[in-house]
Amino acid sequence: MKKILLGLAVLFSVQVSAQNLRTPAPSPTQTITQDFALSSIEINYSRPSMKGREIFGSLVPYGEKWRTGANGPTTIKFGQDVTVGGKAVKAGTYSIITAPGKTSWDVMLCTEGTSVFNFKDENVVTTFKAEAMTMPFKVETFTIMIDNMTNNSCEIDLIWENTAAAFTVTADIDSEIMAQIDNVMNKDNKPYFAAASYYYENGKDVNKTLEWAKKAAEAQPDAYWVKHLLAKANAKAGKKADAIAAAKASMEAAKKAGNMDYVRLNENLLKTL
Repeated sequence: MKKILLGLAVLFSVQVSAQNLRTPAPSPTQTITQDFALSSIEINYSRPSMKGREIFGSLVPYGEKWRTGANGPTTIKFGQDVTVGGKAVKAGTYSIITAPGKTSWDVMLCTEGTSVFNFKDENVVTTFKAEAMTMPFKVETFTIMIDNMTNNSCEIDLIWENTAAAFTVTADIDSEIMAQIDNVMNKDNKPYFAAASYYYENGKDVNKTLEWAKKAAEAQPDAYWVKHLLAKANAKAGKKADAIAAAKASMEAAKKAGNMDYVRLNENLLKTL
């Protein structure tokens, strides 16, 4: 009986030790959250490593469905309606399943929870192509990146081994922002600087841009960033003397505030005038 009790005690001790043992995950998870357009994009995936293995065409066969990572389904969440790879996609969360090829990948956005193990054609929301390229170097760990950001577009890169596949996400935000501007400009507390900035950056009516930039500068006479926008708006409107005056005023205010970034921005602007 003593031997049995001793054996049970040893077994229990081993089990407790195993339960308390924590080791690194072979394919750790990563969540990317990126502000985009008027909302955000969130990607959740697991990151396997090469570990000396040949990946595409071997571990991940060409033309076969891949979970696009490891472990559970890789998911992507769009905070607003977008266009992905040229296809319209509603706001929401989707599973990403890919079929890698040598020069392009088939990308499938599926209903949330869809994996290569429970895949059904009726769960596919949309499909599109992602251009693939061979890189002159190798990346050990599977990586998803969001880059090449603009106000309304970005690129999502799927990178592993010496292969990178990419697709573009765009959002139609101009009509929504213009409606917001029309609405807020009919109120007492008008966001002149924000509206003028959007008009300037997106090539809208230059006269309206200049009008709002002037009003923003009048409301915040010590704001060097507003004066800088006024200088750029004057320059775009062809008012060189006014642009030079505004740039110099912005530069002096930036010097007083110790913001050398704006000092340099104004110096560079003045070189073009």
